[in-house]
Amino acid sequence: MIDYLIIGFGLAGLNFAEQLEDGKKSYLVFENNSQYASRVAGGLYNPVILKRFTAAWKASEQLRIAISTYKNLEQKLEESFVSELPILRRFNSVEEQNLWFEARDKPILKEYLSTELLKNDNAALDIPFHFGSVKHTGKIDIASMLSLYLTDLEKKGRLIRESFEYDFLKINSDAINYKGIKAKNIVFAEGFGMLNNPWFTYLPLQGNKGEYIIIKSTELKLTEAVKSSIFIIPLGNHLYKIGATYNNWDKTAEITQSAKEELEKKLNQFLKVDYEVIDQVAGIRPTTKDRRPIIGTHPIYKNLHIINGLGSRGILIGPYVAKKLYNYIEKGIPLEKEIDIKRFEKLR
Repeated sequence: MIDYLIIGFGLAGLNFAEQLEDGKKSYLVFENNSQYASRVAGGLYNPVILKRFTAAWKASEQLRIAISTYKNLEQKLEESFVSELPILRRFNSVEEQNLWFEARDKPILKEYLSTELLKNDNAALDIPFHFGSVKHTGKIDIASMLSLYLTDLEKKGRLIRESFEYDFLKINSDAINYKGIKAKNIVFAEGFGMLNNPWFTYLPLQGNKGEYIIIKSTELKLTEAVKSSIFIIPLGNHLYKIGATYNNWDKTAEITQSAKEELEKKLNQFLKVDYEVIDQVAGIRPTTKDRRPIIGTHPIYKNLHIINGLGSRGILIGPYVAKKLYNYIEKGIPLEKEIDIKRFEKLR
């Protein structure tokens, strides 16, 4: 009998696997690449919500745990996929600049919002006012990290590349059995695919479709991420990721012409040089109405657990909630009410 099965492998599954590695637990991962949200995400880690100049939920603690986790992963996988990357917030008015300084006066934001406003020196960008610079930000090549980790799992015999079939799961009080595999616990990390999970369909996972375009521009020469109505994220070799859209209605993972046009329209408002769209990607973010993750144990079956609802901030939230879930299962440390699935028990 092994300790765990993990079903699904985006940022949630990876981070929980790392907790099991640290705890020296035995486990297997089922992955069929059906959910793409983590793989197509922007890859930025940023402790500030730049639309409203507010700190992300538990920003400081999550940032500390996340950076430590991903740096350790780099050493483990012997590859580099974490890089510091400044994020510049484009101001649209003097009023926005003033709001930036008002926000910075709050103790929680002093560490992240720079006091120095930056003038634009990039002729490719139309920036009539200044930039505000966010500190302690960076970029993770999520697709590369996930791919490297899956390869490592495969070498260790811990990866099963196939779809998990719910009908074959047999649940006993002390263990689960799946096609002859016995485990003490099973953790579902399925992202938007959770909607097909018969044990957790009562949970209010909404899903939000995000699309990015990848452009090539030899004239842009941008080395920082720029946030206006959209992000411009430098990828190297004159390539930039532009996005993202937020669509609560379309639940397909297909790219759309309307999203491409929306992103180009916003980009053209402040990009003054030629570019070529060379790719477009889409994924469904696993989101919740209260903007908090969905973590915990099934109310009846105590060896069925879930880690989901990381939304658009999975890079920062993932390591934090994975640690919380592991400590809850293995050490009995209660989950915070904001993330515990018990908050939705009345929906069962």
